[in-house]
Amino acid sequence: MTLLIAALVSGIGLGSMYGLIALGFQITYSVSQTVNFAQGSVVMLGAVLGYVFIERLGMNWMIAYPLAVLCCGGFGMLVEVLLVRPFVERNSEAWLMATVAGGIFLDNAVLFTFGNEPRTLASSLTQSTWQFAGTGIYPQQVLIPIAAVGVALALHFLFRKTLQGRALLAVVQNGQAARLMGINTTAMVSGSFALSAMLAGGAGLLIAPLLSVHSDMGTLFGLKAFAVAILGGMTSASGVMLAGFIYGLVEALVTTYFGSSSTYIIVFALLILALTWKPDGLFGRPAVKKV
Repeated sequence: MTLLIAALVSGIGLGSMYGLIALGFQITYSVSQTVNFAQGSVVMLGAVLGYVFIERLGMNWMIAYPLAVLCCGGFGMLVEVLLVRPFVERNSEAWLMATVAGGIFLDNAVLFTFGNEPRTLASSLTQSTWQFAGTGIYPQQVLIPIAAVGVALALHFLFRKTLQGRALLAVVQNGQAARLMGINTTAMVSGSFALSAMLAGGAGLLIAPLLSVHSDMGTLFGLKAFAVAILGGMTSASGVMLAGFIYGLVEALVTTYFGSSSTYIIVFALLILALTWKPDGLFGRPAVKKV
């Protein structure tokens, strides 16, 4: 029973992270039919900036965390302007490789400036544990899913209740019509990349106190989050978040009961079976072809 509870807590926390990062993939894909494959590197950037601002510059976390997230958003905009837009304007899909290269560049830039030695981002929420059914749970593990759900609800409010959010939804539904109505679609696409990167950076900050902060910590997060985005369905934001929780729980349960050496074999085999059954994702909708 103790192992099961520990696996469930771990799975929910990890699933929240995967869902947040995957939601970034879903947003940019919905707006521009492109994604940022440097998303995993932005997870690392958020964690590293949080460490630098708090541990080295002595900032209060209430200032350091929002500043780190904003910096990640700025990086996301740079990716769109420098690595995506020039290729999209020429009807080239080279942005795929360009964003991968951008992530590799960022990883190595951090490696040479920050180093690859694992560091610990201190948090009062990891100093002690709460006991539940004989299992020790860090308060940070409880905060992560709460924060993830809160962010998802905030995004829902943004898209449905604000002028900017409605403009973004208009671009999603019909970019050409939105442009004719005076909406700056270029700014909307840049904003979607900024928002995507902010979600990834925020996820990095949330998970950093539980893991070691280093230059290649985001690689696996990015890969798994993209798998989650595909599993949930690129057309469904709520589906992507739910798929994140499902993926995290399955991964944690498999690791607990079958060992870490079997995790990726079993999890990705199940992923392949799920996509064979539902090619558009568990909660996605088939693309409508206009003739």
